[in-house]
Amino acid sequence: MAINIQNILSDNAKSMRRSAIRDLLSVANRPEVISFAGGFPNPDTFPVEDLKEIMMEVLTNESTSALQYGPTEGNGKLREILAQRYRDQGLDITKDNVMITTSSQQAIDLTSRIFISPGDTIVCGLPSYLGALQSFWSYQAKPIGVEKDEELETVIRTLIASGRKPKFIYTIPDFQNPSGITMNLEQRKMVLNVAKKYDLLIIEDSPYREVRFEGEAQPLMYSMDNERVMLFGTLSKTVLPGFRIGWVIAPVNIIDRLVVAKQSADLCTPVFDQAVITKYFEKGYFEKNLSKTIDLYRNKRNHMLACFEKYMPKGVTWTKPEGGLFLFVTLPEGYDSTVLFNEAIKENVAFVIGEAFHCDGSGKNTMRINFSFMNEERTEEGVKRLGRAIEKMFQQSPIESPTSF
Repeated sequence: MAINIQNILSDNAKSMRRSAIRDLLSVANRPEVISFAGGFPNPDTFPVEDLKEIMMEVLTNESTSALQYGPTEGNGKLREILAQRYRDQGLDITKDNVMITTSSQQAIDLTSRIFISPGDTIVCGLPSYLGALQSFWSYQAKPIGVEKDEELETVIRTLIASGRKPKFIYTIPDFQNPSGITMNLEQRKMVLNVAKKYDLLIIEDSPYREVRFEGEAQPLMYSMDNERVMLFGTLSKTVLPGFRIGWVIAPVNIIDRLVVAKQSADLCTPVFDQAVITKYFEKGYFEKNLSKTIDLYRNKRNHMLACFEKYMPKGVTWTKPEGGLFLFVTLPEGYDSTVLFNEAIKENVAFVIGEAFHCDGSGKNTMRINFSFMNEERTEEGVKRLGRAIEKMFQQSPIESPTSF
């Protein structure tokens, strides 16, 4: 008889939730389906030839160190390169403030591990990154969502009054996943002021910041307060996701705790990948290739927006991000994107339901659309199919509202 693992699962394991995105991808990966569901960078941006050259150099000249175990906190040269790049953006840091992680997702998980106890609250946006929510839930936290920044202080004050002071505020200030929006300077100052007033830590998750198409870059929150902000970064969107290289920028006392937590997680981030990426930066390939990536994604965003203007039914709205990889689409109140997803799959097009990004189960009439992956022809056909699916849903379930169809 097979063992009943349900009887021996930890409380943390029982708190884990499946990824709605990963589950949807199993349906969306059929070849006939045009999928806007994944957050996939475009393979055309992968610097394959540059990496071939660098890998041969590393294997020829650095094989002894590059193929061995490495320090938990990461490659020293890479940490210094990242520290210098952030100093150029106004951060007062050294490499001692930098820890390399196995993707920025590990940074989220390790931070959850060292700060969250069962039953703790954390405050995040509505919507917010699903991977972060999964990590918070897996450590038995209770994420509390805030839809508007101006509501943040009221929410935190209420939580504190009820004896549930949050452990930290989780935010994605630049081209947020899933909404695509960017916090302006006043919003950043407001969040920092609230955190200082109530003595809270801020998690600044920043995977998309360098993928800016237009507009003025806002200051990093870490540059405005280096005592209570942790900054997460990654190369998954700017170089390639397969190396799984991310990092944490934080006060040294926090880095020390994260290093101890990481030791029992993976000992160290893949050493060979770090050696290759270090040379990639040293040779100037990062800047050269990033500009090409930005141009490609800008064109893809513009094409996606033009297709939405052309094919979306009246009453559907969407964000117009200045960077990143996503649009966030809103249906009229009363409609459910889960119902739409079933209709869309019949049309062979897929997206991610917006409810998955809302820790309180709201956002049922929203969805996330990726514009970075598909070529222009399939993007247009996919948006056309999505518009057709929405029209069918409207016809099958008309909802009376100020905007009629």
